Amino acid sequence: MKRLFFKTLVKINNKLLPSLYKKDPTKLTNLQKAILGYKYWTLTHSLN
Repeated sequence: MKRLFFKTLVKINNKLLPSLYKKDPTKLTNLQKAILGYKYWTLTHSLN
C-alpha cells in the first residue's frame, strides 16, 4: 500500500513539478533544492 502510494506520487510529481535535469546542484535556488530533495525522497520510497 505504501509503495503504491509513493509510485502514484512520483507520477504526479513528474507531471507537475519542473524538471531539474542537467542543472548544476550548486547553482540552484533554495526552492529548487527543496523540490529536488522532495522528488528524490518520493522516488527512493517508491523503490523500497
